Amino acid sequence: MKTILIANQKGGCGKTNTAITVATALAVKGYTVALADADTQKSTLHWLKQRSSRVAHILSLDWRNEKSIGDTPKHVDYLVIDAPGAVSGDLAEQLISESHAIITPLQPSFFDLHSTKSFLKQLQDIKRIRKGKVDILLLANRVKPQSVNSQAFQDFFKKVEHEPVAWISERAVYGQLAAQGLSIFDHTQKRYIDIQKQWQPLLDAIIDDKTQWF
Repeated sequence: MKTILIANQKGGCGKTNTAITVATALAVKGYTVALADADTQKSTLHWLKQRSSRVAHILSLDWRNEKSIGDTPKHVDYLVIDAPGAVSGDLAEQLISESHAIITPLQPSFFDLHSTKSFLKQLQDIKRIRKGKVDILLLANRVKPQSVNSQAFQDFFKKVEHEPVAWISERAVYGQLAAQGLSIFDHTQKRYIDIQKQWQPLLDAIIDDKTQWF
């Protein structure tokens, strides 16, 4: 089983949307996927309750209680964890000890850049991170076309010496689908496939599968 943690201390950066999108992509590809909600807001759990039995199945895990962390069925191929906003100290150690990769979404704003820089610095205090046992993948999220070449955004990535693995455009369709327990990977129409392709570099970074996605 490979475990993917979606985490950033900055609220509103798109953690839950990233978690449900990645989980759905893997489930639609045919893998057995579990989605663990470690956030007290329960956004991921609410999304899973809305999800129809007619679409790719995703196992629901409630990890809001720290005693539940690590409790996962043995037959799962991929575990995606939606971390709480305040992930630090023992909780961070516990979640990261379960993880093979950390996806950190951030938006092109001053507050996201400042908060994410602090978060990345905190991660370096964790032994498993320092030893290079966990991949850290930045995801530029909710990006408007004019923001891609923003000097502040480019300067930030130079300072942290960490380029984003993918750039995800801001789209209203994410929220519209989430209200139905769905994500963009539940649809095969061209307009959804065009959006799905933005996620391909991230999927390639977390999964070794050379078969065609789209």
